[in-house]
Amino acid sequence: MSRDLTSEQLWYFRHNGFFKLPYQLPESDVAKLKETIHQDIAAEKEPVSRDAAGTVQRLSDILGRDPIFWETATCPPLLDALKTLLGPNIAVIRNRHNHVMLHSATVNSAYMHRDAFSWTRSSVTAMIFLEETNLENGCTEILPGTHLLPWLELPLEENEKFLQMGLQEQVVRLPMSVGGIMLLDSCVCHSQGINHTDGTRMSITLGYHSLDELAGIEDSKSMLVCGNRVYKGNDRKR
Repeated sequence: MSRDLTSEQLWYFRHNGFFKLPYQLPESDVAKLKETIHQDIAAEKEPVSRDAAGTVQRLSDILGRDPIFWETATCPPLLDALKTLLGPNIAVIRNRHNHVMLHSATVNSAYMHRDAFSWTRSSVTAMIFLEETNLENGCTEILPGTHLLPWLELPLEENEKFLQMGLQEQVVRLPMSVGGIMLLDSCVCHSQGINHTDGTRMSITLGYHSLDELAGIEDSKSMLVCGNRVYKGNDRKR
């Protein structure tokens, strides 16, 4: 069954810059993902990032790890929603996101940011939550509609123009259940919340974009997930 976004859901995403999908990963899939993640953590399988104590907090290049991550990145309900937003030809990005975050209290470096600098090279961020996220353990915080603002120099906490807007007073916090999936316009301003608990807030983050029909070359930093690589440049053979 297709899970394309409705016109109303598409409007909401375009207007606000985010949307919680009405679909959740099955419990069995979540359990397999967490088991695989814990195995890689125990083995300290590189590439990883650690906190000040040396504890693994992030697994990078998950698409190059166990096939279960590719299966998750290409699950039909997620791709159906992405095709509504991005069209039929989509790639998953290897050099942006493509990681698992544990987000424990030992790495509380929350900051407001964008995942892309310019709307001309924007993408869609998919966040897949493997543990419940709430106000206590640091759910995602977002400034709805800020993807429609012009280019903003980072870091936003030091950007006088951004601070004078008073937008940080408009933050919306978005708790998510286990297996939930949230889509973000990569230009919307958002942050991870502060984790005040002794546990983690485990999530997968992936980035997707429409294939560039003017590139003319195959990009090794992305992988086709649906559709075809097409070229529409004026210099192509007709």
